[in-house]
Amino acid sequence: MLDESASAGTGRPEKTELVLGFVPLVDAAPLVVAREKGFFAAEGLWVRLVREASWAALRDRVCSGVFDGGHMLAAIPVANAFAAGGWRVPLSAPMTLNLNGNGVTLSLALWDELAAEDAAVRPGDLSLPRALARVVRKRRAAGQSLPTFGVVFPHSSHNYLLRYWLAAGGVDPDRDVRLQVVPPPQMIAYLTAGRLDGYCVGAPWNDLAQAHGVGRLAISGHGIWNNAPEKVLGVTAAWASRRPATLRALLRALLRAGEWLDHPANRAEAAYWLARPDVIHVPQAVVEQALRVGGDGTGLLFHRHAASFPWAAGAQWTLSQMRRWGQVGSSATAARAAAVCDAAIYRLAAADLGLAVPAHDTRTEGEHAAPWTAAAEGGGAITLGADRFCDGRVFDPARFDDYVAGFEIGMPANRPQTDGSANHSSAREAASS
Repeated sequence: MLDESASAGTGRPEKTELVLGFVPLVDAAPLVVAREKGFFAAEGLWVRLVREASWAALRDRVCSGVFDGGHMLAAIPVANAFAAGGWRVPLSAPMTLNLNGNGVTLSLALWDELAAEDAAVRPGDLSLPRALARVVRKRRAAGQSLPTFGVVFPHSSHNYLLRYWLAAGGVDPDRDVRLQVVPPPQMIAYLTAGRLDGYCVGAPWNDLAQAHGVGRLAISGHGIWNNAPEKVLGVTAAWASRRPATLRALLRALLRAGEWLDHPANRAEAAYWLARPDVIHVPQAVVEQALRVGGDGTGLLFHRHAASFPWAAGAQWTLSQMRRWGQVGSSATAARAAAVCDAAIYRLAAADLGLAVPAHDTRTEGEHAAPWTAAAEGGGAITLGADRFCDGRVFDPARFDDYVAGFEIGMPANRPQTDGSANHSSAREAASS
């Protein structure tokens, strides 16, 4: 349990009235819970949450100063560090809001086509993209259209996890399928209308597609990369520099919210707050399903396993995929990507609450198929979750260039550098919505 009385004497917030943006997804839960359970108020903060329909709009409002910060795709601060999304405003990600939560959903028609190609296909592994690779070859030979998949933003774990999974099964996401950016709340409508054959999105939009009988879950994000960082608290670096006490108080409130959320007995109440019309506006039962954590820890995590720690390795892996798919050039360095994760302010906020934190800011990813222990700051150990990738690769930030060069599909030398707008013009148009 966190020490609820430990934050006294850490400095009064420089700003007490804040506006934070969010996109209607279950992993916005820490912000919503911190408001509804009084964790913001306990830190002397009055926070207004503003719902945005797209990640582009949320990013733009944070970068322009309309919002103080917000619920943000973990890849956006990395993209901004290299001006990959058109913005040169440096962003800071001092806290991870959650692990896991994404999934790949296929239309029933595509699922049936893959099953006809290989009767042994099953969710949760590489059998589906391997069958898709054969379907693509047949469609191309017959002059038929290639499958179209939706992602929520060019610079997102959804884009990179989907690409990683497809490529691990032999599908080149830039040549064998079409990728289109679609805001999360519109994914099901696009799938139902036949405008998408599948998509990668966060909860609850995979569960809702299954509940409506219009799609099938092919694989969870956890199945592609165990316990991948998903959303972060994003603020501009300038805002963080001017308001360190405010940021520290904000982190304490969100840490308390994450700890509260990871008590199973609290998740039904959290689902009530999230399902409301002003947040996600979906049936409460769907949110409750999305918030369930399996016995193997495959669901959304907000606190357990140091879920909120801003690991530099997450930003560095994101950059590896940006390099792999030609979104940035070879001059984009892992050290610069790591700098967006401000673990220093996180460590101060965690210490205020008596919370143990990892001793180091980065680590290797992909070596552990089960929970494991790492050194904690000040001595002792801290338990971390599994971190395996679906293809068994290991990412070592110290061997960054070798890792990027080791992929057969997506070698940067084989494709032009782009602005990251997926792989055709409709993605660029949707990204600005």
